[in-house]
Amino acid sequence: MISCVPDSHPITPASGAKTTTRRQIPAKSSAGGGADTAQGCARTFLNNRYVYLVISPRARGLSVGVNLNPDKVCNFDCVYCEVDRAKPPLADSLDLTAVAQELEETLRQVANDELRALAQFRNLPQALLSLKHVTLSGDGEPTQCPAFREAVETVTHLRASSRVPFFRLVLITNASGLDLPHVQEGLRLFTPFDEIWAKLDVGTQEAMNLINRTAVPLQKVLDNILLVARKRPVVIQSLFTAIDGRRLPEPEILAYAERLKELKDAGAEIPLVQIYSANRPSPKGHCRHLDLRELSTIARQVRAISGLNAEVF
Repeated sequence: MISCVPDSHPITPASGAKTTTRRQIPAKSSAGGGADTAQGCARTFLNNRYVYLVISPRARGLSVGVNLNPDKVCNFDCVYCEVDRAKPPLADSLDLTAVAQELEETLRQVANDELRALAQFRNLPQALLSLKHVTLSGDGEPTQCPAFREAVETVTHLRASSRVPFFRLVLITNASGLDLPHVQEGLRLFTPFDEIWAKLDVGTQEAMNLINRTAVPLQKVLDNILLVARKRPVVIQSLFTAIDGRRLPEPEILAYAERLKELKDAGAEIPLVQIYSANRPSPKGHCRHLDLRELSTIARQVRAISGLNAEVF
């Protein structure tokens, strides 16, 4: 059983190259809450069912999301997840005609700078209102969507039209379904300009049972990341948090860094490891955001052990 470390005991910094950190991105919440910073980024749906906006620290600005799981289906039950599955879903299924319409209209509003008319975006610097990418993500695991290939086809077809400016497409995934045939078919529609961001929060099965709480084995996630990252670059997204005031001990962090090294040594192309903490409040209510000092220590360990580029958000 994992014995988590109390917050009063800092993780010992490891030697290694200097780690880049990103400043918090301020904005006002569209949900009537506090500020949208690296600690809390509210999504704005603009009365849509499937397409939303968010000022994303990891995107370094405006991200437009396509929710492929409006039914909130997910095969992970992460302790830090912000999705409240006790509330009714926005939709029971994916309507691809509505997805295309909502995405086209949202991108039109972004391109015409119409977001300035909304209170939560009115005072943001222009750099944060320039579109960085469109994500396939949402309230669950997008690769669990039965219409994943059709959804990618819908989005890329819109991108190929003259009705919207060209955009980068990013899949945000827990990597559990990257080997599925319909997902592989959808990924073949990605251009070299597009990206895959794959979750890896832990380095042992024990930690995965504690943090991600899924029947999917850690080895399955690692194998799927390697499967795709041998063909195209995969960005690793890693979220660290304190649970009931306790965080993963240093041996678990070192095991996580070793898994990254093993992926790289096996031929995975990993241009970036994103080190960050819980961005939005969790309905479970017992996770704490780790501060930049703690996250920077983890990133230094990643760089020292794996030799990969790691940035803190």
